[in-house]
Amino acid sequence: MKIGNNSLKFNGVYIKDSSTAVGPLESAGPLKDYFDYRFPDLYCNADSWEKAEINLVKTCIDDLIKKTNLSDTEIDFIVGGDLNNQDAVTNYAVRDYNIPLLGVYSACATSAEAMIVASSLVDSANAKNIIVTSSSHNATAERQYRNPTEYGGARPDSATFTVTGAGTCLITNQKSDIKIESATIGRVLDAKQKDANDMGSAMAPAASQTIKVHLEDLGRSAEYYDLILTGDLSSVGKPILIDILKEQEIDIEHNHNDCGLLIYDRKKQNVFAGGSGAGCSSAVTFGYIMSMLRENKLKKVLLVATGALMNPIMIFQKESIPAIAHAVSLEKI
Repeated sequence: MKIGNNSLKFNGVYIKDSSTAVGPLESAGPLKDYFDYRFPDLYCNADSWEKAEINLVKTCIDDLIKKTNLSDTEIDFIVGGDLNNQDAVTNYAVRDYNIPLLGVYSACATSAEAMIVASSLVDSANAKNIIVTSSSHNATAERQYRNPTEYGGARPDSATFTVTGAGTCLITNQKSDIKIESATIGRVLDAKQKDANDMGSAMAPAASQTIKVHLEDLGRSAEYYDLILTGDLSSVGKPILIDILKEQEIDIEHNHNDCGLLIYDRKKQNVFAGGSGAGCSSAVTFGYIMSMLRENKLKKVLLVATGALMNPIMIFQKESIPAIAHAVSLEKI
């Protein structure tokens, strides 16, 4: 059911289980114990970066199917995407499953968009079980958006480090202990930022817009949530987001965190301003956050995944970087 301008209220939509797989740097980070699979190198048992990311996705899907004890015929759809051209990794990863695919893309906000699409299908009784997936790989993203890692170009401290990881969850109409309660679909916002090495500044205004609209549409204050979790604003975007919302009399300083800051230890790991990528929010949410909810350490979480909607061609043409943020409300029952 639509609520307000941009939001949806769901009835009877749940997360049954989830699975995550990450690369070596993420495996050495503060959340290492919350990931199901940890690969010791970037190749992830493959012979190319793209095949490595495909393996991340397939590992998660296989594990999720095993955890939920469902066959291909019991899963209605897969909804997901990645950062590669034409969602290539997701398309290749699911070709061996006899399950219809809806490929989606919102850059690093893909995880939340996929959850919203899947939740809407379940809420409308058009599906019972849907796998949601999103992924990224540091080396595939570097080749796609900047230069191959072998180039060794220097980057400023404002840059983010693309997470090598994937996350999946099963969204279902069968009651479980974690409910997808509502969501807010973001609007494209262009803050006229042109620096491709500063995604935090580009995405923070979009995150603030979505959070504000979500709270207004649902008639809530920021205190309703134990945690408001953005996707990958990094150490640059986090204070910008807090300041923008404070100007609008919304204070999230005490209950906000960022997936890109949680997944790495910036004091010990050379990840610049923090993590990013379509696998960043999915790995953190479907790993760490799911555990915190199930252990009753969190009750209500608003995931606000953020994405920069540019590509290299537009940057070379000196265009600015539009951004988007989608929000999904998770509640422990």
